[in-house]
Amino acid sequence: MPRSSKKADAAKNSGVKPTLVLLVRHGQTPTTGSSLPGRAPGLHLADTGRAQAEAAATRIASLKSVAAIYASPLERTRETAAPIAKARGLKVQATRGLLECDFGDWTGSLLKDLFKLPEWATVQRYPSGFRFPNGESFTEMQQRITGTIAALVAKHPGETIVAVSHADPIKAAIAHAMGTHLDLFQRIVVSPCSVTAIAYGTSGPVVLTVNSLGDDLTKLAPS
Repeated sequence: MPRSSKKADAAKNSGVKPTLVLLVRHGQTPTTGSSLPGRAPGLHLADTGRAQAEAAATRIASLKSVAAIYASPLERTRETAAPIAKARGLKVQATRGLLECDFGDWTGSLLKDLFKLPEWATVQRYPSGFRFPNGESFTEMQQRITGTIAALVAKHPGETIVAVSHADPIKAAIAHAMGTHLDLFQRIVVSPCSVTAIAYGTSGPVVLTVNSLGDDLTKLAPS
């Protein structure tokens, strides 16, 4: 029997419905793919990003119910969450645990310049051993995002919630849910306004979809 089926059966037998967490990356910004904005304020969605957010809102609106919408406090995540919340008649709740990684001295740097640094190889191949200068380590980031998700799951047992965050925290959360070492999390792709769905039950998480950009979210279920 597939591992996901065993978890689904265990949750069913316990009578406890899992909490479905939809992790949404913010939409495209003017700096996407060119620089590392990090937590610097003042970065808004590009026109393409706003269109992506509206499309994500339409997809999520098709679900039977959504209990709450959470977002990183940065402008680009709150702007992505806004149409999702509007479509459900909910308010966006800013949550610091969903923030982007603190890139410290690298904040605002151009990626083409960072690629030339010897440290960049460590970022890609040994992220668990790297700390951004005067910033956060990848390990701390993963502990933060997974702790935040755990708290939200505890607050919404058996419900469906949306959490709008950033690429690296979402990738770290996916790796944790899959039991994959953090040093391999760079192999995961999380595109702007993609939806990743993870069901958190009493016997552990089940990853239902990753980097979904057009699938029917109403059909998400453990196989």
